[in-house]
Amino acid sequence: MGYNIKTQDSIVHNVIKKIDERSLTGQAKYGAMMMEEVQGKDKDLNDFLIDVQEEIMDALLYIEAARECIAIQQDEEYERRMNIIGQNGNTGEHYDIEVNEEEEL
Repeated sequence: MGYNIKTQDSIVHNVIKKIDERSLTGQAKYGAMMMEEVQGKDKDLNDFLIDVQEEIMDALLYIEAARECIAIQQDEEYERRMNIIGQNGNTGEHYDIEVNEEEEL
């Protein structure tokens, strides 16, 4: 049943390890392996599609939260730079700080 991983790519190995750990967590939480749910007919195709849909919705929320974190970090970095400029006796007027609308989140 084991599979010999042929790639030497450490990124792939890290992802496979995480999938394996997630599988063990799921087995402990739900008391069954996914294949047991399929063979035992505990879940049907619609149940799995609902699971996928819910996971995608969660992923969208995580993406939005991550984007919010980036925006906060950018605001904090801008404020920090302005404080440094001010501490050096500069008004910041001669600095051309442009915001590229394409880069905004």
